[in-house]
Amino acid sequence: MNRGETLVVVPTYNECENLAELLGQLRLHVPAADVLIVDDGSPDGTADAARALGERLGGVDVLQRGRRLGLGSAYREGFRRGLEHGYRRFVSMDADLSHEPRYLPALLAASETADLVIGSRYLHGVSVVNWSLKRLALSVAANTYARVVTGLPVRDCTSGFQCFRREVLEAIDVARLRFSGYAFLIEVKYRSHRHGFRLAEVPIIFVDRRFGVTKNSIANIAQSAWAVWAMRLRRG
Repeated sequence: MNRGETLVVVPTYNECENLAELLGQLRLHVPAADVLIVDDGSPDGTADAARALGERLGGVDVLQRGRRLGLGSAYREGFRRGLEHGYRRFVSMDADLSHEPRYLPALLAASETADLVIGSRYLHGVSVVNWSLKRLALSVAANTYARVVTGLPVRDCTSGFQCFRREVLEAIDVARLRFSGYAFLIEVKYRSHRHGFRLAEVPIIFVDRRFGVTKNSIANIAQSAWAVWAMRLRRG
């Protein structure tokens, strides 16, 4: 793994169809950033494809895990590795191109004055494409619920498109983060806010995946409903 300024951590499970475009766009928009693919044993060959693309593009490392361990686990491991290698900025993003790399320069620029920058679907109304009305309503309701319970001063509490300064991940102690899925995404923001870090949002347009199958589930959303109360009562 290289020792650059910025590390982009991308959890994957069966994302082989999206990798070439994702990594190509990352090289185009943030050519100096390094990329860590954290793959949970994808049977479609995602890890091998990532290695092959990395040999051609450069700056791509692959952490291949034997089984599905979850989003939170993938980010904890990716962040831990990045901290060990001295990176100063950490980006979390999905592999399915719903988080478009073209927004990364804006996130990184905002991180000059903010400690945690969120790519927000709801900063200026609703900026989501190709979602059903039911899914959109559920997402808006979940964000409102999380914001009211936790007191987070942001519009998009469940966004996974984020840029952290190193100091944030060190202070919140990545290894102590408890949750996965949507709950993990809320937890990192909540703990950052509780530690007094500056949170900012950058507007993005979120376009639903073109290839593959979403990994979100009703159970994941239900976990988040009780997790926000666990965070609030713990006051961590």
